[in-house]
Amino acid sequence: MSRELNIKHYFEVSKELTLEAGKIFKCGFEGQKLVESKMNEWDLVTEYDRKIEVLLTKGLKAKFPDHEFIGEETFAETKKKPVLTDKPTWIIDPIDGTTNYINSYPHACISVALAISKEIVIGIIYCPLSSELYTAIKGQGAFLNGEPIRTTCVTELKKALIELELFSLRLQWKNRDIRMGRFEAILNVARGIRFIGSATMALAYVAKGALDCLHMDNLQPWDVAAGVLIVREAGGTVIDTKGEEYDVMKPNTIAAANDKLATEIKQLIIDTDLKVLRKRLTRT
Repeated sequence: MSRELNIKHYFEVSKELTLEAGKIFKCGFEGQKLVESKMNEWDLVTEYDRKIEVLLTKGLKAKFPDHEFIGEETFAETKKKPVLTDKPTWIIDPIDGTTNYINSYPHACISVALAISKEIVIGIIYCPLSSELYTAIKGQGAFLNGEPIRTTCVTELKKALIELELFSLRLQWKNRDIRMGRFEAILNVARGIRFIGSATMALAYVAKGALDCLHMDNLQPWDVAAGVLIVREAGGTVIDTKGEEYDVMKPNTIAAANDKLATEIKQLIIDTDLKVLRKRLTRT
């Protein structure tokens, strides 16, 4: 079987399993949830996160026993830093936006991606509450419920609606001034800012043109793996915040409708960070 046919088969199997997992997702959203903390009091997990990851992992292992897996809840339990190798590797977030999910705020989703030779070749994002299924196979475009999607034509920050995941402020006390500096700089220029609470959903919204850009650092690979491919296949651009080669395993992320918008935001962030660092020096 050719590589293309293999990937198509991987896609069909993973799509069906993701749709099946959506039934568990909806059941948990509508019912009572057992909620636990992981690393800290705001890093939450439900029994439905675990049930969905088990369903996806077991189902994919049964079909593809030689594949590797990187999953959010597996990582939380083992504390082993995930490593992406050249082997086919599934990257899974059973519920992105768990806090939203717990509070019945409907911006949450399931994310499944496949990397082969460290390159993302399949991306699936499914929001069971709105029945939105975002999909992409590398080189074949991006789709929402089977219909092609494209990013917007916005090329200027002053006309852009941007997702900024300010949750990172809570985690990065050391660089809080840098995060706030970026927020204020973008707020002063952009048409508008949104805070959805799910980086994965925000990437899907960039791909379909509901948002023009997302910026967030300190994400995890399962937050972005599927969304990065879907944005790129929809005509968008995903780059590292500081312009380094983008690394899905260390994803400091600008995802934008096009290269021009991504470059403008990157330069604004670089300039703003320098101003903040100079202020630090004047205080010492």
